[in-house]
Amino acid sequence: MISDYTFAVRDNDELKVVGKAYSGLTDSEILDMTALLKRITIQDYGYQRSVKPQVVLEVAFDAVQKSKRHDGGYALRFPRIKRIRTDKSVSQIDTLERVRKIYEGQTVKY
Repeated sequence: MISDYTFAVRDNDELKVVGKAYSGLTDSEILDMTALLKRITIQDYGYQRSVKPQVVLEVAFDAVQKSKRHDGGYALRFPRIKRIRTDKSVSQIDTLERVRKIYEGQTVKY
């Protein structure tokens, strides 16, 4: 069962990680996502997989904080998956610039 998901945003022609989500999907969605991720796996490290970037998730979060852990330089605080967006392509995902703007617009900076 694959139930931990690392997610990214676009930064020009690259994807930059801004978080990991462990909640939000139903048991049925986790089963479907596991099957899909196994099919699109590029590299299986045993405890982690690299997959083709083709799954789009809608992620809810409480705030944005700066991060040295994620290559995007930011992390979403308390992220949870709202839904799997089969109607969207990777070219339509949010950008690192949008994450920066959300961070800058916050009253409290983490």
